[in-house]
Amino acid sequence: MRGYAQHMKKDTRIVLALDETDGDKALAIARDVSGHIDAVKINWPLVLSAGPGMISELSEITDVICDFKVADIPNTVKLIVSNAVSRGASAVIVHAFTGEDSMVAAVEAAGKAEIYAVTEMSHPGGKMFTALHAEEMAAMGARCGAAGFIAPATRPERIADIRRIIGGRKILSPGVGAQGGSAADAIRAGADYAIIGRAIYGAAEPRKAARAFESEIRSVL
Repeated sequence: MRGYAQHMKKDTRIVLALDETDGDKALAIARDVSGHIDAVKINWPLVLSAGPGMISELSEITDVICDFKVADIPNTVKLIVSNAVSRGASAVIVHAFTGEDSMVAAVEAAGKAEIYAVTEMSHPGGKMFTALHAEEMAAMGARCGAAGFIAPATRPERIADIRRIIGGRKILSPGVGAQGGSAADAIRAGADYAIIGRAIYGAAEPRKAARAFESEIRSVL
């Protein structure tokens, strides 16, 4: 099992959102692009289709971020986070709107792994509710010990807003590629990592696509 997320490399600044539903294909893609990404992020589609063992299998290739967007009472949060970490997850993504007690439960359950809190969703609907309280949620998450935050690459100015609140904690930005966000703009605005999914794993040549994003990001560093 690889090291935990606090040691997650920061070479390419790319986190692959691996939303495949075929386990074998997901593993093949992860191996193919492993030299051009810093971690993979997996969500419910893959875990429900191929089983939670995918966390362990992928953790042998690279760091795994479980994007479960956990939003529940503290005890349930604790159970989900601790289960994911026990299977090899380096980090777990949780929603911040559930409040301080659930956030503290997540951080405590993670142990040496890390908790990343959602401040604002990247799709258009994210502006309806999460955006209205993003700054408050970022400040609360930082107080509770969240190691990083999710801020939208589709609205780079919001990345800058969150950066001013959380200081040196990590920012991971989804919405690059299929949703219209720019990896370079996200990094330039203050993100540590660009989260990229379909534009890489859905490409005819995923490794070539990953290399192109890597070059784009390097151009602004």
